[in-house]
Amino acid sequence: MAQRLISACLLGQACRYDGASKPAAAVIAQVAAWRAVGDEVVVVCPEELGALGTPRPAAELRGGDGHAALSGRATVAREGDGVDVTAAFVAGAYAAAKLAPRAISAVLKANSPSCGCSQTTIDGRRQVGDGVFAALLRQRGVAVQTDEDLADAR
Repeated sequence: MAQRLISACLLGQACRYDGASKPAAAVIAQVAAWRAVGDEVVVVCPEELGALGTPRPAAELRGGDGHAALSGRATVAREGDGVDVTAAFVAGAYAAAKLAPRAISAVLKANSPSCGCSQTTIDGRRQVGDGVFAALLRQRGVAVQTDEDLADAR
């Protein structure tokens, strides 16, 4: 039985920074298929697990992507007032990963400072790079993709 991680907002949980969800039909179908073959699906929101609450101010990476934030070379800051929330993002990423220690893959919310894979907002503009949680999963050998990647593949 494989273990898979899914961003909670993609399954309809209202946990995004704006208090909304982003249910994605392709993700819901993929989760159903995994469950049908006995895979364990672990649903997480790293930002909520980092005690940021919902709703919360939008945030962005500054000075680098999630890999840089994990190593202390970049930060995550709230967009409106610049308050540093790096510690909460890092703590949430580790807490989410701990819930699925045998995960082989993840489907995460595109462009999120936590879950974005291959691109996210850095220094005020969309750039190549991973969010904090996506970076941690990649470092652990977990295959990551976004909801948009999954939808494009169908």
